[in-house]
This record gives sequence, structure tokens and C-alpha cells, in this order.
Amino acid sequence: MSRSVVPADPAGPSTDGPVRTCIGCRARAPRRDLLRTVVGKDDAGMPAVVPDPRGSAAGRGAHLHPTTACYELAVRRKAFPRALRHAAGGALSAGAVGEYLERVPTDTDTADQAGRTTRNWSSSS
Repeated sequence: MSRSVVPADPAGPSTDGPVRTCIGCRARAPRRDLLRTVVGKDDAGMPAVVPDPRGSAAGRGAHLHPTTACYELAVRRKAFPRALRHAAGGALSAGAVGEYLERVPTDTDTADQAGRTTRNWSSSS
């Protein structure tokens, strides 16, 4: 039995690495350009969405462009609990992600020679 090969979509994102969907704007982008978030604990010990800039925290992750516009859209759409498959009855605060985005520079004004935005998530945590 032979399999048919489907060519890559030329209009889609580049294929030089894993591609994820932003839970805010729903656009597809390379994983390196998105911020991963997971369910963790807030200061009071309650479940909360926390940033995972290194992408190494255990558990299901949801990806988001590191902009306040995508963050606000994700909060308004109630995308965090749905994407993280959190229990519908429980409260899930995403304030830590908003604070992280305000605090950490994303280097969106710095572009390399190829015109891509460069980010170094691991050094900012």
C-alpha cells in the first residue's frame, strides 16, 4: 500500500522547526517566536497560568505571541483554560503572564540580517 505525499503549503509558515498556534490571534508561527504557558501556582497557591520561557515545565502548554495584544485577546476569548484543558469550574488567573510580558523585553525592534525577529527567552527568566 503506498501513501500519497502532500506537498507543503507554500503560503504557510516556514518549516524550519516546530510550528504552534497562538491562542490569542490564532496565527501559526514557529515555536521559537512564541511564549509557552503552563498551569502552575500563584503566590496564594491557587492554580494560575504561568509563563514557561524555557519551554521545559511539565504539563500541557499553550503558546502565545509575546505581545500584550495577543495576551489580552486570549484573556477576552477565555482561551487559557480551554487550551490548557483546565477544569471548567475552577478559576484560572493569567495575571502572571501579563506581568511577565510587561517586565521582559521581547526585542521586537531588533531584527537580524534575514529580517526575522530575534528573541532569547531563556536569559530573561
